[in-house]
Amino acid sequence: MNDKTHFGYQTVDKHEKKALVGAVFDSVAERYDVMNDLMSLGIHRLWKRITINQTGVRAGHSVLDLAGGTGDLAMKLSERAGDTGRVVLADINESMVSVGRDRMIDRGIVNNLHYTLADAEQLPFKQGSFDCITMAFGLRNVTDKQRALESMFSVLRPGGRLLVLEFSKPVLPLLSKAYDTYSFTALPALGKLVAGDSESYRYLAESIRKHPDQQTLMEMMQQTGFERCDYQNMTGGVVALHKGFKL
Repeated sequence: MNDKTHFGYQTVDKHEKKALVGAVFDSVAERYDVMNDLMSLGIHRLWKRITINQTGVRAGHSVLDLAGGTGDLAMKLSERAGDTGRVVLADINESMVSVGRDRMIDRGIVNNLHYTLADAEQLPFKQGSFDCITMAFGLRNVTDKQRALESMFSVLRPGGRLLVLEFSKPVLPLLSKAYDTYSFTALPALGKLVAGDSESYRYLAESIRKHPDQQTLMEMMQQTGFERCDYQNMTGGVVALHKGFKL
């Protein structure tokens, strides 16, 4: 049995990874939104808008925003689900959930939003609890991605859909080279300047490189039982939106 996994480019014991990832997000939580805008030049907002538009969420739906962080998706999903629906913002990291909760309360979004600490690999919900699950920029940090997909599949209702927005593999060689240079020079420098932490952003760059490519992740979803799986490349494959249904 393989009890090793990767933390960025390091090889670590599987039981250590969650604490290591947790320390990264404890460090960056307060400056997370600012860094997202700077790192992506604001394009992450467009990626997330496209994701929201493909959720199919409407009034009365129950939605899980997994690894929901500071609530970018949860806020928009809350508007779509309405007072008769519910949106659960779940994250394994308490610092991120706290920042997300404070942000939503400050904006007056309180009626249908709920918050919980949750491990994607063993979600604390009954089978068939949700009409839709979204996960934006979180799956690459999960230790056992297949197990997480299985847990998500379990808590989806028949007819429900999963949308995974994640950094992926650029499809153009020149773009890939430029992206590598940017990731391993600009990101740590920005992290040090804005968040006072270059190493956490070096890990984030490394974690992107270790994440499965588009085709591999789609096949993992299919193996889990999701049907009508496909993906949409954005910004030349820098990011991909994967979608699958539980039929």
